[in-house]
This record gives sequence, C-alpha cells and structure tokens, in this order.
Amino acid sequence: MDNQGVGPKDETQLESLEGSNTVVEQSDLNKSASESALDNTDSLNHVDEPVVPLTPQSKPPKKTRFSWFKRFNVYLTLFILLLIVGIVVVVIAATRSHNTIQKLATTSLSQSTLDQIANSDETVGNSSQVLNVQSNAVFAGTILVRGDLQVAGKLSVGSSLSLSGITVSGNSAFQQVQVAQNLSVGGDESLLGQLTVQKNLTVNGSGTFNGALSATQLTVSSLQLSGNLTLTHHVVPGGPIPTRTNGDALGDGGTTSVNGSDTAGTLSVNTGSNPTAGCFATINFVSAFISTPHVLITPIGPAAASVSYYVNRTTTNFSICTNTVPPASSSFAYDYWAVD
Repeated sequence: MDNQGVGPKDETQLESLEGSNTVVEQSDLNKSASESALDNTDSLNHVDEPVVPLTPQSKPPKKTRFSWFKRFNVYLTLFILLLIVGIVVVVIAATRSHNTIQKLATTSLSQSTLDQIANSDETVGNSSQVLNVQSNAVFAGTILVRGDLQVAGKLSVGSSLSLSGITVSGNSAFQQVQVAQNLSVGGDESLLGQLTVQKNLTVNGSGTFNGALSATQLTVSSLQLSGNLTLTHHVVPGGPIPTRTNGDALGDGGTTSVNGSDTAGTLSVNTGSNPTAGCFATINFVSAFISTPHVLITPIGPAAASVSYYVNRTTTNFSICTNTVPPASSSFAYDYWAVD
C-alpha cells in the first residue's frame, strides 16, 4: 500500500481513531514499521522502490480436540498403578501374617519358660468376662477347673472317668459302668439288659422278677413262694450240726452221733449192755423253729426196723425213742427230716 498520499493531518486522524481498547495486530505493526522504513528511505534517496512484503509471524498452534482424552489416559494409568501397588502391599501383609501364624503354631517353649509359667499364678480377666477359643486346643497335662464346668456339646472321654460325685437330671445311656464302692439309687431303676454282680447283692426291700432268676447260689433269710416249687436238682440242707443228749435206752457204755443239720440228718446208735426202753437221744436244734416242726423218721437197716420207735418233738428239739427193749451191743441208725 502506498503511503505517499497520507499527510500529517491524516496520521493525526488515524491516531485519534485508536483508543485504549483498540487491538493492534502484529502484522499491522510490522507493516507500519516497514512503511516507515520505506518512507525514511524515500526521503533520503528520493527513489521509488518496490515494497517488499514482510513474512507475517506464525500463530501459536491451536489445541486439538483429543487433548482431554490424553489427560484421561494419564489419570487412568496413575489409578491402575496405585491399584497394583495396593494389591502388592495387601499380598505381602497377608503372607507375613500367615508366616507369623505358622511360626506361632510351631513355636516350642524352652524349659526355662515352662519353669517360669509353672512357678507363676497369673489371672486372666475376671468372672464377668468370657475367654473364647475358636480353634482346637490340646492339653497334655492335668486341667484343674475350680468352678463349674459346662459342656454345651458332646463330651467324649477316651480313658477312665473319675468323679467324686455325679448328678444326672436327664436320661443317660451307659454301655459299661463299674462301681467300686456303694451305688445308691433314690428312684426306680430299670435294667433292660443283663445284670451281673461280682460280689454280694443286698436288697432291703422286696424284689420282683418277671422272668427267670438264675443264680449259682442263692442265700435268703426267708423264702416265700406264691406258686409251685420246682427243683431240677437235689435238695441239700445246710447249716451247722445240732447238738445231742444221750438217753437211757442205750444201756451201759452205749453212744450216739449226729451228722446233718436242723432240717435233715442221721442219728447213729450204738447200744451197750443192759439197754432199756426209753429214748436213744435228744437232738437240739441250732435255731428254734417258729412252730413245732414236722419230724419224719426213717429206720436204716433190719436192726433199726426190728426196734419199735416213736418221736417226741418241740420247737427246740426232738427225741427218738423206743417202747421196747432194744438189742444189746447193736448198731443201727435213723434218718430224720424236720420242717415247719
């Protein structure tokens, strides 16, 4: 653009049109400077030369529309790195904790530590607190429980169980029970299986057996049968041998002997010289009968059968007598059976 036709007045007017808010572009400033330089040159050389256009300055690059995506990628990458670092920290902490538990589980106490624990008496907590042990516990030694022991689950005892006393409020099932001393049962007792008593069995009250009673030896003070008595073996009367008192029918030098008991036995008679009618002997019972017993006499052999005999009896004794003179220097015997 040729500025030769612009005078001072025009420049003043141009300057008056510029205000404080007027923006002057760099290209216009360069252009004005070029024009001023040309004017100065023209004024010096007074030669018209062509104006060489100046290259305008390059403008700053504009922001692309993908800049927010790049910024998001940076944040995402930082988040992933932080997440990986957190996972690594957690894994390392868990591994160290597991190793610590294994070390605690396999740690053995020294003898000095055990001695220190044995000589100490430490109290953990109080009665209002509860100690919970979630894992299994094994105690190789003796456990002392000074208070009550409550077991909510099943109690299994591998060896013998020693108790000073046991109280069972509910039903109990025992496969095998051994009682070394006395066993007292306050209520009714029902035995569904076989009862074996190695020693004596004492029953103060009455006993009722709906089935058969089997015993190698049965000793009772009094036996009362409401039904028939069936014996498949021999009846063996037992008890001490009663005493005897000789009578006048034996004669001079005659003797007697008794073998048996109060219930049954044998009286052996040996007559001497000059026997007479009367009683051979009186047998005294060890235990008196409640009432006068029934005494059965059986002569043994022809000598005893040839002698007439009879019996005198009371609750304390009985006598075997004859109303004829027995033969002298003879031996014979009589069996007896005495029952109420």
